[in-house]
Amino acid sequence: MLRDPHFVRTIVLLLEVETGDRDGDGDSGGEDAVDREGSVLGVVLNRPGTVAVGDVLAAWGPAVSAPAVLFEGGPVSPESAVAVGRLSDPRAGDPVGWRALDEATGLVDLDTPTELVGPALAGLRIYAGYAGWSWSQLLGEIAEGAWYVVPSVPEDLLVEDPAALWRQVLGRQPGDLAWLATWPADPTQN
Repeated sequence: MLRDPHFVRTIVLLLEVETGDRDGDGDSGGEDAVDREGSVLGVVLNRPGTVAVGDVLAAWGPAVSAPAVLFEGGPVSPESAVAVGRLSDPRAGDPVGWRALDEATGLVDLDTPTELVGPALAGLRIYAGYAGWSWSQLLGEIAEGAWYVVPSVPEDLLVEDPAALWRQVLGRQPGDLAWLATWPADPTQN
């Protein structure tokens, strides 16, 4: 079980996954010079902070979804900001400053003027820092049971009550995994 306090009861949205297998042979190592260690980047969706976005990124304050605070994205580069948003109408095309992750979710370049990208967004969250692993590190943590890999739904990114997201995500999973949603944060208080 993962005991790092940065990740206890967290939901991490993976933003970038590079396996290191650049030549597609299923092997990220060995003698093949084009293979290298991959990396995985993500943000913690359910750790709202206490600093208002408008206090540190004034132009973006009105554009973010409630709660309008910086979220703790992870322990890597906490002085940096990562913006993740959802498009109102993905068929309308990608706005300036947008890097698509899927059909409607993407990264927003915070150097882009808000008036160019803001109107296209259904919602936006800004994260201080991010989570990062080497590919082999994350695979090892998954193998030892530190993480459960489950599909996300579009609503996860902009959920109104981020503190409830961990229970919501686990609760919608099939089988025994749904039971984890009922575990108390402090088992001594059960």
